[in-house]
Amino acid sequence: MEDVRAFAVHDHGRGVVSFGRADGSVHSSVVTAGVMEHPSTGANAVAFVVFGTAVKLRHWRHTPQANIVFRSDWSWISIEGPVTIIGPDDPIEGFEADVPKVLRDVFTAAGGTHDDWDEYNRVMVAERRAAIFISPNKIRGDH
Repeated sequence: MEDVRAFAVHDHGRGVVSFGRADGSVHSSVVTAGVMEHPSTGANAVAFVVFGTAVKLRHWRHTPQANIVFRSDWSWISIEGPVTIIGPDDPIEGFEADVPKVLRDVFTAAGGTHDDWDEYNRVMVAERRAAIFISPNKIRGDH
């Protein structure tokens, strides 16, 4: 995962996350992500924050699998694995999450900073944002 961490910082944490739809097509979008410790497993995972109304969030509630690609010039690294959602609408059985803290930790792992964490928390709650963790089953790339 250290290679993944190194790739993530090259383009300010921007990566392309994708998942397969039920009809066989692929949904992809750009996110800002970083590598951090998964709060419930302790293992390193790729993490990012999504809007509570995001199509990908609705999808991952039913099919928790994703792929994310980071690049640096012509080199790239891809991480594929199961998705964990931690958010106000997605509690994890047996895990008591401090959702605002998890969202702040993910935001900073992806390179974000903020001058007013109370305001950050207010916006995250209002937008019902959730943290997404992709645990690596497969890591591939040309690096």
